[in-house]
Amino acid sequence: MKNISFIFLFIFSININFSQSKISDINQDILNSIEKHSSNLISISDEIWNLAETAFNEHKSSKILADYAIKNGFTVEMGVADMPTAFVATYGKGSPVISVLGEFDALPGISQEAKPTKSPLVEGGAGHGCGHNLFGAGSLGAAIAIKELIESGKISGTVKFFGTPSEEKYFGKIWMVKEGLWDDVDVNLSWHPAAQTEADVQSSLALIDFKIEFFGQAAHASMDPWNGRSASDALELYTTGVNYYREHVKPTVRMHYHIQDGGQVVNVVPDYSKLWMRVRDTKRSGMYPVYERVVEMAEGAAILANVDYKVSLISGIYETLVNRTGGAVMQNNLEILGPIKYSEEEIEFAKKIQEVTSKPQNGMDSEIRPMMDTREHPGGGSTDVGDVSWNVANINVGVATAPIGTPWHSWAVVACGGMSIGHKGMLHASKAMAMTMSDLYQNDELVKEVKNEYLERKGNEVYVAMVPEGPPPVNDN
Repeated sequence: MKNISFIFLFIFSININFSQSKISDINQDILNSIEKHSSNLISISDEIWNLAETAFNEHKSSKILADYAIKNGFTVEMGVADMPTAFVATYGKGSPVISVLGEFDALPGISQEAKPTKSPLVEGGAGHGCGHNLFGAGSLGAAIAIKELIESGKISGTVKFFGTPSEEKYFGKIWMVKEGLWDDVDVNLSWHPAAQTEADVQSSLALIDFKIEFFGQAAHASMDPWNGRSASDALELYTTGVNYYREHVKPTVRMHYHIQDGGQVVNVVPDYSKLWMRVRDTKRSGMYPVYERVVEMAEGAAILANVDYKVSLISGIYETLVNRTGGAVMQNNLEILGPIKYSEEEIEFAKKIQEVTSKPQNGMDSEIRPMMDTREHPGGGSTDVGDVSWNVANINVGVATAPIGTPWHSWAVVACGGMSIGHKGMLHASKAMAMTMSDLYQNDELVKEVKNEYLERKGNEVYVAMVPEGPPPVNDN
């Protein structure tokens, strides 16, 4: 692992010779393609934004993307990996096989109009607080641009677009990986809406989700509480233990829980309670000991409350395996494209959101900075792109679609995803990804070096999907 940086620099200097002062003919074809499809891609994004369908319920959103892929000559297989809203769109034949990911699920409870002040579109409804309406449409735009290059004979190979549901809740890509859908893919690309534009060479946090249930004995809470065994007591004892434990874990660890059932009425000793628990760390090696400890705490809480308990795995995801060779190719293409340009109205929209969310009013940031060093322990969130990255060489990019400093998974991001700030970022991501994919199609040696880094970083690790036996929980909503 220690020689990767040197190997990468040596190979990159030999095998890649891009001109940053001139757009190549193929890159111009890509830009023309995405501009040609831009109004349709924006319409698709806005339709998905309005639908705001949550995990495994993205039936209309999935169909919109799949239908546009079919319209543009892709062969589409729906319902892959036992998930009705998951699909694969394929065009071309032979090698290299390069894929791109598309997400389209929303988050509950953060519905918002495309306005810079909090204003729900549907009271209590869902919203795209992570920009997945942009994610799916932007990735499809990149895949279509590559398809058109293959169709014209300017490059050869196979392009795949993966429609991946339920990233926000159950992590649908895990079941797609288990199905072997990336087994024949050479390199995968992915992007994510962000507050800045950069080749993403940072990992994410490993995560494990599990459910804890306590089973007691109901009784009248006033007349004969001594005949009851409170499942709610066990739940409170458990969360108290978890919260005391926070002082004794490493700073890289994150623990959260959601009480799903703590009892129904005040005058009944509750005989059932349920909690959704989540543990994260920058490495699975750090996550597992914490996970094992908080599972043990469930037994302790059950003993204290004299109730029974059950722990059920929901799912777990890997940290992302970084690929700096691919990141450098992406970085070069971002520099060729340059920063996104915003209108005065868009900047004022961004500043108003920052004002309302009590952030410095700096507006938008799409400056193209030098590629960052890869941190050993990054912050941030988790993504099932991590599971993909342990099964195929993966290149990530983040593109600005929301103002600097504003909270993600909030109404502020939903607002930007439904207007021109989000649209501009989406189209920029399409261009950067398609240009990077094109570089790979044109350079077999580059594909080899991206794959070599992936294999070296993966080492002897054997990927094991962290999900229970059986099909994905498509009906558990």
